[in-house]
Amino acid sequence: MKKKLVFKGAATALVTPFINGNIDYSALDAIIEQQIEGGISALVIGGTTGEAATLSPAERFELYGYAKAKVDGRAKLIFGTGTNDTRVAIEHTKMAEELRADGVLIVTPYYNKGTHKGVLEHYKMIASETELPIILYNVPSRTGVNLTIKQLDELAKIENVVGIKEAADSIDRLTEISGFGDELYLYAGNDTQIYPTLALGGIGVISVISNLYPAFVRDICQNYFEGDRERSHREQLKIFNLSRAMFIETNPTPIKYAMSLHGLCRAELRLPLAEAEDRTKDEIRKELTDFEGVI
Repeated sequence: MKKKLVFKGAATALVTPFINGNIDYSALDAIIEQQIEGGISALVIGGTTGEAATLSPAERFELYGYAKAKVDGRAKLIFGTGTNDTRVAIEHTKMAEELRADGVLIVTPYYNKGTHKGVLEHYKMIASETELPIILYNVPSRTGVNLTIKQLDELAKIENVVGIKEAADSIDRLTEISGFGDELYLYAGNDTQIYPTLALGGIGVISVISNLYPAFVRDICQNYFEGDRERSHREQLKIFNLSRAMFIETNPTPIKYAMSLHGLCRAELRLPLAEAEDRTKDEIRKELTDFEGVI
């Protein structure tokens, strides 16, 4: 069953900028404009990189609505609506539907350690409550849950479960998941694996480093799709070390610090995340200098 395609190419898992504890909409405005000018295909609002776990329901709704009005159809909009409470995830997803999002990104339910059946029922119930396309988000390093291929076999049968952002850091898993083809579109969840994911039949990336370099990440995908795979590969290698540096500490701590150096937003985070360590800052500055010296 060929599924509805939400986007192809590069999407940015957008940060949520803060100022004195509140969402900094002035900074967000400039960030969104930079993303559009960089030719990004889609924006993910309220995902892990957007510190969604610390957003109140009111903040989340306001953020979604602001992004919807600001983007105004110039890129696809995907809202992060997953939580570890199925009822709340449904509420968030209905909120996204009300605002006419193009799709939702739903992380595996964390902390509860859902059973095989429980995780399946979680996704099935959410899917039954919306017509929006759902992209699964598998990131076991943060959730403690790793979607199995057997679970994906079941979820791929659901019409509006259309894709997966795969961030388990395993080429073996990417290879297995690529076998679903257009029954479950594959997106890279790690910026270090964009090219390998595309080579295995994936159709794009949901990126962290594109918060800084949307056009560069877009080009990795676009050049691959246009047949210039050697150039795509070279670009992946150029940004590899910088991409890896974005996870020296918990995301989005490094990317927000890097963005602060470029004047895009403050490095401000919400607890329990804290300011980057000095050694992290030193490494990020080094990698930024090295990267910007070769592009």
